[in-house]
Amino acid sequence: MSHNHGRKRLSIFVDGNNMFYAQQKNGWFFDPKRVLEYFLGLEGGATLVNAFWYTGLKDPQDQRGFRDALISLGYTVRTKILKEYYDDTSGRYSQKANLDIEIAIDMFNTVDQYDEVVLFSGDGDFERAIELLRSKSTHITVVSTEGMIARELRNATDRYIDLNDVRKYIEKDY
Repeated sequence: MSHNHGRKRLSIFVDGNNMFYAQQKNGWFFDPKRVLEYFLGLEGGATLVNAFWYTGLKDPQDQRGFRDALISLGYTVRTKILKEYYDDTSGRYSQKANLDIEIAIDMFNTVDQYDEVVLFSGDGDFERAIELLRSKSTHITVVSTEGMIARELRNATDRYIDLNDVRKYIEKDY
């Protein structure tokens, strides 16, 4: 396997639902455009190969404007309609769209295209996928926040970045 010793090839994967809760918890939101700029700069002017954004939708029209904005920035947007679940303990309905499988499939389908991955998720389900990618000599950075990052995921990754540590570079300016 020949490695290009020039610019690193970077892929970014954003677990939109997971990140929505992380941002709510932190009380600030990041700007998808600034995220791309920051992480490309961080890797010393890497080449962006792919940027994927995964999100659950209430209906096909949901978040239309936001999704169009992401696409115009260069993100590939993957969506799934939220399923409604009844929670016995709270007696409430909650909505959930789990796109972990889609994220893992995209990571492995495009593995030959990149050397570096930035995964925005705190979900421990990605531990095995990340171990496998690292065994293919891919460098993995996980971005999440305290209280939402699974210990297994944090231990499996090459580098962990807390959202609050990069806030000044990626926060959305309103």
